[in-house]
Amino acid sequence: MNFNKEEIHMKKSTSYGDAGFSNFIKMAFQRHLGYDEQDFNKPIIGIANTYSEINRCHSHVQPMVQAIKHGIIMAGGIPLEFPTISVGEMFTSPTTMLYRNLVAMDTEEMITAQPIDGVVLIGGCDKMAPAQLMGAASANKPAILFTGGPMDNGEYNGKTLGACSDCRFFWQEYQGGTVDEKEINEINEQLAPTAGHCMVMGSASTIASCAEALGMMLPGAAAAPATVNERLRLAKETGKAIVHLVEKDIRPSDIMTEKAFDNAVRTLMAIGGSTNAVIHLIAIARRLGINLTLDRFDELSKTTPFLANLRPAGEYQMKEFYYAGGVPVVLKELSPLLHLDERTVTGETLKDNLASTWRNPTYDHVIRPYEAPLYEEGGIAVLKGNLSPNGSVIKPKAIVNERFLKHKGKAVVFTSLEDMEKRVNDPDLEVDENSVLVLQNAGPVGAPGMPEAGMIPIPKKLLKEGVRDMVRLSDCRMSGTAFGTVILHVAPEAAVGGPIGLIRDGDWIELDVANRKLALLVSDEVLAERKNAWHAPETAPENKRGYKWLYRRHVLQADEGCDFDFALPEGKETMELTTAKSGDTI
Repeated sequence: MNFNKEEIHMKKSTSYGDAGFSNFIKMAFQRHLGYDEQDFNKPIIGIANTYSEINRCHSHVQPMVQAIKHGIIMAGGIPLEFPTISVGEMFTSPTTMLYRNLVAMDTEEMITAQPIDGVVLIGGCDKMAPAQLMGAASANKPAILFTGGPMDNGEYNGKTLGACSDCRFFWQEYQGGTVDEKEINEINEQLAPTAGHCMVMGSASTIASCAEALGMMLPGAAAAPATVNERLRLAKETGKAIVHLVEKDIRPSDIMTEKAFDNAVRTLMAIGGSTNAVIHLIAIARRLGINLTLDRFDELSKTTPFLANLRPAGEYQMKEFYYAGGVPVVLKELSPLLHLDERTVTGETLKDNLASTWRNPTYDHVIRPYEAPLYEEGGIAVLKGNLSPNGSVIKPKAIVNERFLKHKGKAVVFTSLEDMEKRVNDPDLEVDENSVLVLQNAGPVGAPGMPEAGMIPIPKKLLKEGVRDMVRLSDCRMSGTAFGTVILHVAPEAAVGGPIGLIRDGDWIELDVANRKLALLVSDEVLAERKNAWHAPETAPENKRGYKWLYRRHVLQADEGCDFDFALPEGKETMELTTAKSGDTI
């Protein structure tokens, strides 16, 4: 072997100031893996293995990794696993969103730094897949996403259970006194019965579906449950596909184009997907220099039919969605609206991938035909007004009481997560079913990390009166499994001086979803006085150092994807980011 010759796979080696010596010493240590010199002339495929016993949504991926390896070897590549950060929503404090950008940084740097030609990304819990796609977009080596798949359905007393829509539903009933201690424990045992991520169209299922529509996952890979044989077959085919992507030098920037993001947004709207996907898709797009905006989401929502009858906005879950044909059938139905010539990880176009896809009428109750949708418009609406000048989002089809689609009510304000937990169930709280519950300082900077607290608990005293929905408003997020009249991602957030931080108890707030209006009915003069008296909330000691300091100093607002300002492509400060940088107030 000529150690002074740079092989394709040796383009980057540890720098010793002597490229030949770098290759020589690397080969000496590579021999430990049992490969011969010539083996490393084949495509070297990294597998970003996010297996974790703590992150239960990734605890089952090892057999899938083995299947991916088999596929890579069958296609003529060399598979090499490497670890990256793994976070899971229910096990990460204070919220996985705080660490999404850290996972993205880890993923990007390991893809870039290591001598690999391409990478398979193993996603699952809902912040992992978007973080990996962000990192892969910036690294821009050939990449493909694969997930651990959704859980199988749970069941209790003949009723299908779905994590975690039913976690929230039954907890609310428990708080309201209609479910007792014994029953809530029996339900708890059945909520997450198998390996996999949440089996409703929550954030994990949503981002997997959007990734498939983007072209970054193999057709059908989003919906296949973690428990079916098909997932192992898809894992093997994913291994084969990444080798072919390397051979053809097809990179994420070739696949995730502006038109591909339009396809993903339309898919999001058609499946009634999670509001979290709005933030994630914006972040992924901006890593590629694509300025995806909230206005574009709303524009496409108004012209996209709602097709998938999936919880929490519908009746069924991912298992039924899988049997109905999953994302390929949705894309086939949406074909008149899609950019079909976009390239995908199959190496073919979306049009080619869908050529043999057909909708089985037996499952019309799960995926409706284009001509007979559940609703004429998509599942997410963008609201603007003096309360959220840069936008906020709502899932109209997940509203429990439709009278709240147009509503005017008095604000009941909680100034922080701690204030909300302390006072929301106070019997003396001045609140009724027409009130608007407001949570401030829970956004990207304020929390920090923008936790999934937007489904503000309905006060116990109202639950016991039979109230099951109220208008709720915050600068944080809501789980994709949640439901209700919940307005989220209000931007700018309270902690950087946004108008949501100027709301006071008793202020009138007006919501008009049809007209995309969210208004604080307070005069400009009064708001100006409040703004002059406003000051940034005190920073907790634990947030003044380390990663949390970095996060608060550099995170962008929700309408900008909550990525780090320094993670955008070089020169993209000219993208005219519209809200104040969080660092301006820290």
